[in-house]
Amino acid sequence: MVELHDQFLAGGLTFAASKNNFMSEKITMGADGKLQVPNNPIIPFIEGDGIGPEIWGVAQKVFDTAVAKAYNGERKIEWKEMLAGEKAFKQTGEWLPAETLQVAKDHLVSIKGPLTTPTGGGIRSLNVAMRQDLDLYACVRPVKWFKGVPSPVTHPENVDMIIFRENTEDIYAGIEWKAGSAEAQKFEKFLIEEMGVKNIRFPGDSSYGVKPVSAEGSKRLVRAAIKHALEHDLPSVSLVHKGNIMKFTEGGFKSWGYEVARQEFGDQTFTWDEWDELKKEHGEAHANEVQRKALHDGKLLVKDIIADNFLQQILIAPKDYSVVATLNLNGDYISDALAAEVGGIGIAPGANINYKTGYAVFEATHGTAPKFAGTNSMNPSSVILSGCMLLEYIGWKEAADLITSALQAAIMRKRVTIDFYNLMTGATLLKTTEFGDEIIADMGAVIADFQLKKSTGL
Repeated sequence: MVELHDQFLAGGLTFAASKNNFMSEKITMGADGKLQVPNNPIIPFIEGDGIGPEIWGVAQKVFDTAVAKAYNGERKIEWKEMLAGEKAFKQTGEWLPAETLQVAKDHLVSIKGPLTTPTGGGIRSLNVAMRQDLDLYACVRPVKWFKGVPSPVTHPENVDMIIFRENTEDIYAGIEWKAGSAEAQKFEKFLIEEMGVKNIRFPGDSSYGVKPVSAEGSKRLVRAAIKHALEHDLPSVSLVHKGNIMKFTEGGFKSWGYEVARQEFGDQTFTWDEWDELKKEHGEAHANEVQRKALHDGKLLVKDIIADNFLQQILIAPKDYSVVATLNLNGDYISDALAAEVGGIGIAPGANINYKTGYAVFEATHGTAPKFAGTNSMNPSSVILSGCMLLEYIGWKEAADLITSALQAAIMRKRVTIDFYNLMTGATLLKTTEFGDEIIADMGAVIADFQLKKSTGL
């Protein structure tokens, strides 16, 4: 189990009556660029579509219980609903009301369940629209195995990574035109007549998409990844790209990532492009020795790898990777592939963050699963663990640790929802609500275990 902080035990971890009258306040950004979090923050939420209301209801109960237990009733979240998706459309005629985006901005930190992608014209994706409007440039996806979770790989315990996926550029910027449209024809004419492009294989019959990748967008994403690695004493940051084919977009991402490492964190990092320079000037043995010394001295290794090779390496040698920085489309594939190794997307948390403004939207990473809506059968772990990320983001790590430890305990006792039940032997099948209650019940065991270890000095 995760070892909880000593301060976690302050006040005896009970539901004792608090003197706090719970006057709720907004989270704000201080002049020092750090979040100012009151004891009673207002945190907006979107319950989501499909199974969203069911998993959100369970998750909210888990969060509230953990916060109350962790801080002896001295802290409490005031949840504020904001509308998006089908519920918003039914009530307002809009899939993503402007008011929702403003509420998210006003309160800085929010959380959401899965949302439907509207069919037809208009918004391409509600998730993408939120990320772009709030400029949530970093999609952050930690991937770590919970002991006992069924996995398709032999050693899922070796998978322990956090992915920083660029969230606003690349193919997901949505700059594309349908084959046969006037826009596609105009763009094709421009490519052929003005740009001298001669290798369009099927002119007149092609759709087109534009892949923007900027220095600014790449650098801020890699900067966030490097800062995270340094703050958490992690060994490496891997720049994952397809620069061997897309030399100015994906290749640019790699080059700009190395620039950030060398220019802004040069005294704390050693990069593979430095190694290349040393090898060229002094030979491979010298380059290897300089790298060995740098890593021995505690410097962060910043390296790069081609995306298709990386998808191999996360199966063959996952221990070689800790923090991953990559572009939008690569990050989408990589996140789900890694999630599959530790139990699937149903237990994968995620966040979308702008580290400069403080805006952050934490979210369930799976879909709405409309066929299972109302069945009270789906695993709520993705949104619960995303909430743990939220709690850590606002500095309430003790509550987050309590939840993850209790979740681990429930899994170890094989009291699980149907996704894990179908893959385990000797498991007990629980409904969504029952699984939430199981986590809450296990919080008491987690606290008792920690108190025993503390009292005995173990």
